[in-house]
Amino acid sequence: MVYLYTAILCGYLILWILSLKEEGKGPFRRMAMYFWHRGQKSRQKRAGRRRNWQRDLYRRQLGNKLKILRPEMTVQTQIQNHYVSLYSLVLAVGFMGAVICLCAWIAAHGSPLLQEGRYLLRNSYGQGEVPVSLSARVKGKEEEIFEYIVEERKYTEAEAEDLYAKAVRALPKVIRGQNESLEDVRTHLDLVTELEGYPFAISWESDSYSIVDTDGTVSNEELQEGVVVGLTAHFQYERSVWEYQMYVRVNPKLYTKQELLRRRIEELLNLQGEHTSTAEKMVLPEKIDSVPIVWREIIEDSSGYLMLLVLSVALLLHWIRSREPDRQLESRRKELLLDYPEIVNKLALYMGAGMTIRNAFFKMGEDYKKQQKERKRYAYEEILMTCYELQSGRSEKEAYDHFGKRCQVQAYRKLCTLLSQNLRKGSNDLLRVLRQEADNAFAERKNLAKKLGEEAGTKLLLPMMMMLCIVMVVIMIPAYFSFIV
Repeated sequence: MVYLYTAILCGYLILWILSLKEEGKGPFRRMAMYFWHRGQKSRQKRAGRRRNWQRDLYRRQLGNKLKILRPEMTVQTQIQNHYVSLYSLVLAVGFMGAVICLCAWIAAHGSPLLQEGRYLLRNSYGQGEVPVSLSARVKGKEEEIFEYIVEERKYTEAEAEDLYAKAVRALPKVIRGQNESLEDVRTHLDLVTELEGYPFAISWESDSYSIVDTDGTVSNEELQEGVVVGLTAHFQYERSVWEYQMYVRVNPKLYTKQELLRRRIEELLNLQGEHTSTAEKMVLPEKIDSVPIVWREIIEDSSGYLMLLVLSVALLLHWIRSREPDRQLESRRKELLLDYPEIVNKLALYMGAGMTIRNAFFKMGEDYKKQQKERKRYAYEEILMTCYELQSGRSEKEAYDHFGKRCQVQAYRKLCTLLSQNLRKGSNDLLRVLRQEADNAFAERKNLAKKLGEEAGTKLLLPMMMMLCIVMVVIMIPAYFSFIV
């Protein structure tokens, strides 16, 4: 995997060098511009041979959407900005993901305990034991995986005596495995060769190896009733040896060939650990019955899964950003609907005060200019555009028709139709119609506000369920642990 991460970063370096001549803020923006220009050149070369009508249709639809959102900018510029922003986001996520994955790989492989295929490094006195994952492969046999603990340097005899007394008290609970007690053993015992937190190598003897073996295997296929078996634990630490005897009621089990092989390798591994307990390096067993053993350390390298996660996030962000124009258009439509009653009411108010439709539009545009720095409103931006058209000499009918087309909302088209008919035919009833339209628009706005409130409540349902689950966990976990204690 490290070659893949390195290749990705080298690709970014080459792309950064190639994009130095491009304009843009930041390296990823320039890389995105380089991709955009290369894509444009490629499309121009293919234009004379064949055209992808689906892609062209999508680009036209995207250009129409962006033009509605930003009418003051050209379509080509907006399409370029859209794709450059999208490319730069994906490139940034990919680069950060490759860097994080490479760091994760280095952290996993930077300090292996297994050296030269046969040495395990030990910690010094008091630094604690080191867990290591190992795999043993014997020619012609299946690979076996071990979770081994490399012990630290040894204690003094007095300290070892104190630790032995503590280990004896903890041993019965450890070796019972999944059994409720040593008086009712029905599954395998865990006859450990070492206790966590103690420096002893433990070997076992049994009064009946056919029922309980030294590795804790219990065989109950041929037993008619429970059998009491004596077990003797030999605690060994350097040259000191202690014996501790206990009695259990057990039931044995048969071994397969692979299990026998595993047991023999494990015994050799523990024996080598005892023999080299004071050495800086632990020599692993090299052969078993004249057959060589190949050792390999199992390193948990999760960088590959992390890279898949990064790629998934990049694709998700690409999908979200590609749908951004549709989301903005929907937001624009809702905003236009919310502003419509206010605009109609202002028109009716200004016309009732004696203003013409033209002067009413200019008045709304001037009022919006004074408040434009506070917040941009799509409806008033379109009104400003209409004012500019009127000032440039365009007729009122054309300006109002363009206003309705740009808004792309049925209510505004209806309003512009009323205004155009009034200019063409003339009507003294326009003020009454506008006031009636304002009343209807306010009623529609109430319904829209109610609908938006229901949608907001639905969106809050998932966070509320998550908070409920968190509260349940916070309540149940302390209650569970208090019940156990």
